[in-house]
Amino acid sequence: MIADPHPSQAARLTALREYDILDTDPEAMFDDIVGLASAICDMPMSIISLVDADRQWFKAEVGMGTRQTTLEESICSHAILTDGFLEVEDTTLDPRTMNNPLVLSDPNLQFYAGAVLLTPEGLPLGSLCVLDDKPRQLTPLQREALRVLARQVMTQLDLRRALREADILRREVDHRVKNSLQSISSLTRLQARRAGHPDTREALDIVRRRVDTVAALHEALYRAETDGMVAMKPFVEKVVTLIRSSAPEGVRIVADVAEADISPTQATGLGVILNEFAANTFKHAFPDGAKGALRIDGRCEGDEIFMVIADDGVGFDGQHNGQSLGLTVMETSAHQMRADYALKSGPEGTRLTLDFPADC
Repeated sequence: MIADPHPSQAARLTALREYDILDTDPEAMFDDIVGLASAICDMPMSIISLVDADRQWFKAEVGMGTRQTTLEESICSHAILTDGFLEVEDTTLDPRTMNNPLVLSDPNLQFYAGAVLLTPEGLPLGSLCVLDDKPRQLTPLQREALRVLARQVMTQLDLRRALREADILRREVDHRVKNSLQSISSLTRLQARRAGHPDTREALDIVRRRVDTVAALHEALYRAETDGMVAMKPFVEKVVTLIRSSAPEGVRIVADVAEADISPTQATGLGVILNEFAANTFKHAFPDGAKGALRIDGRCEGDEIFMVIADDGVGFDGQHNGQSLGLTVMETSAHQMRADYALKSGPEGTRLTLDFPADC
């Protein structure tokens, strides 16, 4: 006989959909569970069965040779109406199963025992069951083992759902952060255009570049793999693109950076240093519209990155000395990166070197 719908059928089916498990590919962790259940209970068949609105679908199975059946052929749809466990020692004698097509014909199921798969809210999704083609009876230890394994199935399903929900939340937060940074950058650019004093415009341009650098770092982290590391080369290229938009006419920016993974802290510090060095270069290194270049070179040796940021300008002058706020910010950022830091300036230009650990 076909089982009656569960008293909380609508909520139960909603919960089943939220797990997003139906019709997914086989997975080793679930295959291992049914294999272990079959071995512990000494049964030729074992199934992780999920009872849908019009079918039962198997996430994993041993001995059945199919991934789903109709509800008319489902014994698990009866199991989910119990208080958590159903054992039918002889299916040919139980009115719930005696007319089941799988009992009356191949594979001639005559024994069923299933531990119900319950959500944290107590809603049944299906069962972890074992079956045989002859009447049987489980031992107390086998029943308890089946219950334990059923809880392990739900632990895996709950973990998958939690990870999926966390990823959705992360994407929403990332979207809001990206929009906020874009809004701040646009507002700063607008204010800079309206500013009457050159120093105000310059200060707002510096702020905008820093905001855009944070946005570039955010994008790099968003695209990063689960290890949370940042790909240095595309990140530096993005920062260089932002810096280039503010470069004086006649000042070239050339970057040649090796592939490497760096931590978010190192990427943050590097972005700040690139911005500060460029701002100082644009303001002081090429007076009266002089032409020149700003170069950024980074190479990997073992697990170390060696980076050189240099211009071929006039070097420090009376307006720009080693006690400036920009240089202090760069030195502090280098310390946060765990980088050895050296800065030299002379008639042939200014040169900053960084040596810091990374995954090259």
